[in-house]
Amino acid sequence: MKYGESLFDILYLLFVIISGSVMLKKAGRSIDKQMGLASLILGCGDAFHLVPRVLNYFVDGDYTAALGIGKLITSITMTVFYLLMYRIYLEYYQEKENGKTNRILYTLLFCRILLCLLPQNGWLSNSGNMTWGIIRNLPFVLIGGIICCLYYRKRKEKVLFRFVWLYVLLSFLFYIPVAVGAGKLPILGMLMLPKTVCYILLVICFLRVFQAGKGTGK
Repeated sequence: MKYGESLFDILYLLFVIISGSVMLKKAGRSIDKQMGLASLILGCGDAFHLVPRVLNYFVDGDYTAALGIGKLITSITMTVFYLLMYRIYLEYYQEKENGKTNRILYTLLFCRILLCLLPQNGWLSNSGNMTWGIIRNLPFVLIGGIICCLYYRKRKEKVLFRFVWLYVLLSFLFYIPVAVGAGKLPILGMLMLPKTVCYILLVICFLRVFQAGKGTGK
């Protein structure tokens, strides 16, 4: 099992980080830069958690603190990733910024990061406190819900992004049980695999839009 999971994690990180780098390097439009940046943040943020996890399988050592800090960094970068998903939404669908939506999203972003930084999370001991798992993820789930609703409303307007809302929804459905209960029931951690598949599908959507833009010159 450890070999299959480790190979999957490594291939995922390579795919997302390379895809983001290519989009940024060859970006011809603002949205290409945003999608490239979002992919890089997604991959680099996840690397802080996944690399120690893979090393833990094959190299003797105490990775408790590294795994905990990795989860902290991933928690923050994932929040930033969904903020970029909002910026991508505005750019791709040529929507004007909504002051109320902006205030809500940035307030939730601030609350999420603040909650993640509090010592009660026990990151250094990688304790998996269930109560704080729920508390710190409440604003994150709300951010995901807003992003999901925004893309759902536009699902019929742009064929290349028509399933983005579904990938976001599924990623949260797989993530919530892990964030809340994996500390008590480690088997729930297996749900991170289908969650990661959802992120791969999101990056594939980015790549399709990126390639379509190169073909049209727009």
